[in-house]
Amino acid sequence: MDMKLLMLIVDETHKEELEAFLNRAGVVGYTEIPRALGVGSSGPRLASRAFPGSSAVIFTVLSSDALGPLVEDVRAYCRDCGQHLKMLVWGVEEMAATG
Repeated sequence: MDMKLLMLIVDETHKEELEAFLNRAGVVGYTEIPRALGVGSSGPRLASRAFPGSSAVIFTVLSSDALGPLVEDVRAYCRDCGQHLKMLVWGVEEMAATG
């Protein structure tokens, strides 16, 4: 099965909406990095007085078949409400659990 790693970067205040998309898409597991700080096309997000705000980074692995509809739903949401979101997709060559 062709698997993909999806990374989503969203404003911390909108991560719950993104989590709802993941749940509706049937995503059973994901990893979230809260309060991600950095500088990008939307400007500095450093959780400081000078540069307030932070992002959340969410990773999940899913099949190529499941990826398409989820990406389209998220894009439509961003178009309709004007939210800024970054999505990156990588091919997964191997996935194994140890332990």
